[in-house]
Amino acid sequence: MDLSAMAEDYLKYIYSATEFEDAHVGTNSLAAAMAVAPSTASENIRRLVDAGLVEHERYRGIGLTKQGYELAVQLVRKHRLLETFLVDILGYTWEEVDEEAEILEHAVTERLLGRIDKVLGHPRRDPHGDPIPAADGSVEDAQWVRLSAVDKGALARIERVSDEDPLILKEVIAQELLPGAEVFVAEHKTYAGVMQVVVNGKEKTIGDPVAAAIFCAIT
Repeated sequence: MDLSAMAEDYLKYIYSATEFEDAHVGTNSLAAAMAVAPSTASENIRRLVDAGLVEHERYRGIGLTKQGYELAVQLVRKHRLLETFLVDILGYTWEEVDEEAEILEHAVTERLLGRIDKVLGHPRRDPHGDPIPAADGSVEDAQWVRLSAVDKGALARIERVSDEDPLILKEVIAQELLPGAEVFVAEHKTYAGVMQVVVNGKEKTIGDPVAAAIFCAIT
């Protein structure tokens, strides 16, 4: 199915926003992510509903149909392979790679994508830790929890960092809260909206929004 760049962006966002949580996307949050008015987002969603790619249930939100999910998986595969190529091979930073991949993903061919995948050694994760779907559409079943939900006294390993908010991503990098790092949760200070953790032997205080953007496996 030939899709416009707009349709591809909508499907990819809905997939990414619901990938790790059983949820639907609201029109307002989708509009904000796409940088359009809610009325414009609603009209574009209606077109995707008519195409059989998304479902929009009142009071529940927007989700992908089976066909929409299958297309979204391939779009996400493109984006994450391109991000990995740009970071690992071309030396792009985390902060600049998403925008570049957004541009390239609408033009890259499956042949080129296959070559990129081979050159990279068929990676399973992108630089942020997001699972890269395989060519057959299969996706790693990641059972992760947000760092903000990890109990005091627990040890966890960072698996993924959300790249949705550039400011939070910058803070994550500055605090060395990167995939593969071991984190010990020393204290939750809910009254102050922060938590204290130990990473690589260093004590750190991080805000709840930052902790909520980090996904971990309990060790």
